[in-house]
Amino acid sequence: MIQSWLAWSEPLSLLIALGIDAWYGDPVALYRKVPHPVVVIGTVIAWADRRFNRESDAPRRRRNAGIALVVLLVAAALLVGAALQALLLRLPLGWLWLAVVMSAFIAQRSLYGHVADVARAIEVSGLEGGRLAVAKIVGRDPNRLDRGGVSRAAIESLAENFSDAVVAPVFWALALGLPGLIAYKAINTADSMIGHRSPRHRDFGWAAARLDDVVNWPAARLAALLMALGALLLPGADAPQAFAVTARDARSHRSPNAGWPEAALAGALGFTLNGPRAYHGVPTEEPWTNAAGRKVLDAPDIWQALRLYLRACLWLGAGIAAVAVIAH
Repeated sequence: MIQSWLAWSEPLSLLIALGIDAWYGDPVALYRKVPHPVVVIGTVIAWADRRFNRESDAPRRRRNAGIALVVLLVAAALLVGAALQALLLRLPLGWLWLAVVMSAFIAQRSLYGHVADVARAIEVSGLEGGRLAVAKIVGRDPNRLDRGGVSRAAIESLAENFSDAVVAPVFWALALGLPGLIAYKAINTADSMIGHRSPRHRDFGWAAARLDDVVNWPAARLAALLMALGALLLPGADAPQAFAVTARDARSHRSPNAGWPEAALAGALGFTLNGPRAYHGVPTEEPWTNAAGRKVLDAPDIWQALRLYLRACLWLGAGIAAVAVIAH
């Protein structure tokens, strides 16, 4: 009976967590008083970066230090998550408290808001407004982007972060409960902070970047599937083309994972994404995704991408509901 209840409570809590995040998002007033859990994780990583990533050390020593950081970080996240989940499920309505905690690690609403801000900025303030807004969510040089480039960058960020910030946390929560959810966020946060190819982090952040690729592998493929299924519910979208472009172009992306949801979105909506861009003044030649699609994009195309995103989120919720029913 206890095992049956635990099997039922985790997917139920996760489904409610998705609903809480979609409806309310982060409780901003609360996080003005106490730090967000991801901020706490980031603080630990930043401290370790300052303390153990010494430029005077040999590259091998820096890489080993980075590996040790990731191992300890994941172990701590799993232990904290397991203890917290056990405690919450012992409380009255523990499944509901577990849902509230899980919702803090899912970013459906905030992702929608950040990308929608770019569309609004373009509509209200034109190119300069769009550049300022998109600079908050992408790493490429916004001053090199024209209006279509700003729109394309926002849409690419939406697709990639649908996988990283929504689907992957849900996947690992389904697989391992709250411990898996917190461990995933720890890995993903480490990758975003130190998993770069810069001289400082090329060795120290190697383990974080490689592990992030591994844990995002299943979620990226699932995100592409959800995008393609979302096209079935969106007038004017093309689900078969989403599957076709994904099969053809997803693997040509520089990232082993980001290309999957981006290709699915590009195919579903007939957009051309990716292509040449510049990071920190350094131009890079990236292949186009869905090169036969439409390259000139604008604010209405961002809104259309957001409509597809909402439908993909509905499919995600439906999948979790199905798992909850099966578990019950």
